[in-house]
Amino acid sequence: MKNVPPSPGRRALLQAGLAGAGSMALPSLLNTAHAADQSPIGTWPAGTQGDSVFIGISVPRTGTYAVQGEDELKGYQLAVEHINEGHPLIKAISPKTRKGVLGKQLKYGVADSAAKPNDAVQAQQRFITENKAIMITGGTSSAVAVALNKLAQREKVLFCCGISGSNDTTGKDCVRYGVRQNIYGETAANAIGPALLKAYGKNKKAAFMTPDYTYGHTVTKSVNDFLTKNGGWQMVTNQVSPLGAPDYSSYLTNIANSGAEFLINVNWGHDAVLSTQQAKQFGLLPKMKLVIPYQIPFLAREVGPEVTEGVFAATDFWWTMEDKYPLAKQFVEAFEKKFGYKPEWGAENAYMEFALWAEAVEHAGTFYPPDVIKSYESPRKLNSMVGEVSWRPQDHQLIRPVVIVRGKAPSAMRNKEDYWEVVEVVPGAGLMQKPDAFGCNLGSYT
Repeated sequence: MKNVPPSPGRRALLQAGLAGAGSMALPSLLNTAHAADQSPIGTWPAGTQGDSVFIGISVPRTGTYAVQGEDELKGYQLAVEHINEGHPLIKAISPKTRKGVLGKQLKYGVADSAAKPNDAVQAQQRFITENKAIMITGGTSSAVAVALNKLAQREKVLFCCGISGSNDTTGKDCVRYGVRQNIYGETAANAIGPALLKAYGKNKKAAFMTPDYTYGHTVTKSVNDFLTKNGGWQMVTNQVSPLGAPDYSSYLTNIANSGAEFLINVNWGHDAVLSTQQAKQFGLLPKMKLVIPYQIPFLAREVGPEVTEGVFAATDFWWTMEDKYPLAKQFVEAFEKKFGYKPEWGAENAYMEFALWAEAVEHAGTFYPPDVIKSYESPRKLNSMVGEVSWRPQDHQLIRPVVIVRGKAPSAMRNKEDYWEVVEVVPGAGLMQKPDAFGCNLGSYT
C-alpha cells in the first residue's frame, strides 16, 4: 500500500497548524494526517490514540533462562524510562527523540514466557488485543523469538526481537514485521573461529554440547562449519540435550570417552551453568579446554572465574567497553545506578533494541507500521554502544560488531564483576552470510 500525499488544501492546513502550534504538536498532527490517508492495519491507528502507546514485553521470569530474562527486562525498563524523559543517551542514538516517541509516552506490560513459545504467543496476543500494543518484544529463547516473528507478521504488529542467537530468526524464519539487533550463531562463529585457531592451532578434536532447539542447532552448525573448513577441526561428538535438563552425566560420559581436546558448550542460561559445573565435577575441566561460542550472561559468576579463566567467548557487549565507547559508559553508569550491578549483554541488547526502535519511528515520522518498517530498511549510519551500526534491509538484521572476550584469572579481576577481558571487537559486515543464504523471505508490508 503506497502513501497518499495530502491534498494541497490539507497540506496548507497542516502547515498553518504547525506554524502556530509549536514543535510539541508536530507528532500528533503528522499522525492525524497519516490516519486520514492510510487504512487501519494491526493496532494502528487505535494503539496511537491519546498521549501514550503500549509495548508488550515477554521474557522468561521462571525456568532455566529466568536469570537472563530478568537482566533483559531491566534493559527494557531503563530504555522506557530514558525515552520518556528524553535522556541524553537516548538522544545520542535517536536524535529526534524529545520526551517519548513522537511525543507519546511509552507504557508497557510484562509477561513471563518461561522460555515457552506458546506462553509467549498467548501473552503477546493479549497485549495486542486488549492493550493495542504498537510494538512487541521478547526472546531469550530463539524458539520464542521465531514464534513471535510469526505472530507479528500475522497481526501486522512490529516485533523488536530480544535475545535470540539462532540463524533462523533473520534467516529462514525472518518476517517483514520482525527486526533483530544482536549477534547470532553465524556472526559469533565467524568472529570466535579465528581467535580459536590463532590460540590453539589446527586439527583439533572438539565435543559439542547442544540444546535441542533452533538456537543450539544453528550455533553448533556455524561454529563447526567454520572450524572444520578453516582449521581442520573435527567434531568427535555432539551431545544434544533438552531444555532444562537437570542431569548431564550421560552426555558428559560420552564426551569423556570421545577423545575430545575441547568442550564447546552451546547450552544457555541455567543449562549452561549446570552442564559446565558437572563437566568440572566429572574431571573434564580443565583437562579439556572450554569454549563458549555464544556467551551466557552471568555464567562466569555462577561457575566461578576459576572455570572461565582463559576461556574464549563471543558476545554482544561487555561492560568494560565503557573504557572505549562513550555511549557504553553512559549506559553502564545509568544501569548500575538504578539496579546496583554492572549490566550484562542481555540488558544492553534490550536497551539498544528499544532505542533503535525509537529512532526508526522518529525517522519515519509516524507509527504507521509499513512506514516504520521502511524506516528500518532505509540504510543509514546509527550510533550504538559498540560504535557505528546500520540495518541490513534484506533481512532486518543489524550490521554490528561481535565482541571476543577471554576469561580473567581471579587474581587479575579489578572487582567482583570483572570476569572478562575484551580481546577484540570484530567489525560485523564481514561476519555475515549473504542476505539470502539462510532462506530469508520477508513477506508483505500489508
